[in-house]
Amino acid sequence: MPTPPATTRQTLSPQQDTANWHRALAAAVRDPDELIDLLGLGDDYREPARRATRLFPLLVPRNYLERIEPGNPRDPLLLQVLPLAAEETVVDGFSADAVGDAQAHRSPGLLQKYTGRALLITTGACAVHCRYCFRREFPYGEEPRTMEDWEPAFADIAADSSLHEIILSGGDPLMLTDARLAMFIERLDRIEHLRRLRIHTRLPIVLPQRVTDTLLEMITSTRMTPIVVVHANHAHELQGDCAAALRELVRGGVTVLNQAVLLRGINDTTASQAELCERLVNLGVIPYYLHQLDRVSGAAHFEVPEQTGRVIIAELRERLPGYAVPQFVREIAGESHKTPL
Repeated sequence: MPTPPATTRQTLSPQQDTANWHRALAAAVRDPDELIDLLGLGDDYREPARRATRLFPLLVPRNYLERIEPGNPRDPLLLQVLPLAAEETVVDGFSADAVGDAQAHRSPGLLQKYTGRALLITTGACAVHCRYCFRREFPYGEEPRTMEDWEPAFADIAADSSLHEIILSGGDPLMLTDARLAMFIERLDRIEHLRRLRIHTRLPIVLPQRVTDTLLEMITSTRMTPIVVVHANHAHELQGDCAAALRELVRGGVTVLNQAVLLRGINDTTASQAELCERLVNLGVIPYYLHQLDRVSGAAHFEVPEQTGRVIIAELRERLPGYAVPQFVREIAGESHKTPL
């Protein structure tokens, strides 16, 4: 698939740029029949997609759909978002909480797995529902809603001087309104022992309109060092306004890292991983992690043998500079760090 040239976004007022991404989100495809019609897929996909959508809702921005090749059921972007009958299959070893989030709770909305850093589940909302999502069954309804509800988590962070980095996660923290996101950042900025603010997000990839002048100013104005970790799995995702959005983050002074997941039939070859990594570094984004699939219920059909991943990484080391090769890791519930594979 050819890569369109990166576009330059016009400078907009805060009201205009916020309206743009909200409109794009409101227009996202949520109906499996509409998805199948838009992409010219066969009717045999309809009923399985309807059933799988009842297990885990469909959500795909139209901007992302425009990067998918119509009529190609094996398109690597389509396979990340297309509900399939395989999601109904119960497989031993796959569970609702594949990474031990439940046991990592230390306060409402606050998870800690690793020394020196903790994670806030800021929202249950995303701009895309990736079918392999490790939090597809997370009980978001049990997490704080109002800023008052969040105070115990903030107090917990403030009382623990060993914490130097907070990760905003979800869902996707960039689904928060600018006003709400600013409240989180300002509240954390008042905790003196925090040094870094990390934001884990897929929106710059699937809804690039979210990268606005207002957002850039917000995350670079804090005294904490901002780090944005995006999630792209295939080079075909990194084109057009997505590429432009990533460049804006980098040129705005933000450290941008990428996490990918090794996915069967999507990016499980050395060639696809090399293309992804090279395109990332050309945009100024550091390939950070390549994750072995988290074994969440409904995602077994995405799993790739660990040995395949090891071979890919070994071959990437031969083809790419060291800074362009991600770490191949698995998250194991209860472990104090990611496990290198």
